[in-house]
Amino acid sequence: MKSLAFVVLLCLGCGLMTSSFVLEPPHMWSKLILTHHWPSTFCSMEHCHSKFDYWTLHGLWPDKGQECNSSLHFNETLIQDLLPEMQKWWPDLKIPESSRFWKYEWQKHGTCAAKAESLNSQHKYFGKALELYHKLDLDGVMKKCNIVPSETYYTFDLIEGNILNFYNVKPKIQCIHPKEGKVQILGQIEICFNSDFQLDDCEHSETDTVNFNVKGAGFSVCDHATPVYYPPLKGKLLV
Repeated sequence: MKSLAFVVLLCLGCGLMTSSFVLEPPHMWSKLILTHHWPSTFCSMEHCHSKFDYWTLHGLWPDKGQECNSSLHFNETLIQDLLPEMQKWWPDLKIPESSRFWKYEWQKHGTCAAKAESLNSQHKYFGKALELYHKLDLDGVMKKCNIVPSETYYTFDLIEGNILNFYNVKPKIQCIHPKEGKVQILGQIEICFNSDFQLDDCEHSETDTVNFNVKGAGFSVCDHATPVYYPPLKGKLLV
């Protein structure tokens, strides 16, 4: 009996040890979403005056969790060497001189990304986002594909097809949808990576929406059948 009890305890102990090995941190993410937004479209909703005529960073978002660790406070001094790049490629479109937007992104998304050792500091998180942004060069890819801001409308399939063919993964493309419904306005493009920072397909549903402060406004997945308007920067002459 004693030997049998010992075997049972040993098995239970091994089971506990095994389970502790396979358990992951709660809400551990498996995918990162590098999100770009088009300044002209954003500012048409938020009543700002953008000087940026290229796709800027919105954020690097894990697919699971928000505001995961309130003890990880944003500290701008930890990313001083990254600030020149961030001001250019990841600006606060409403208040370009402010660090408020980066603080928000760190608290909401960065503290969740930090569950991975590769992103467990502000410098790693913001630095990796900039690295992936430059690696993708979405603005350059769009221009190479002759998809440029224009008063002429594009088909959704043309935009999605060119991005898919270039990166070999499916993006998530979002628009704003005026009430008239005759045209949709290109606003945001998400491109996804797995936990090893390799390109991966983005998952989405037709109900995905990113809301802003304007009542009822926000980006949602573009409709395949509706023409897409890719608005130029206000005041910029089209060549």
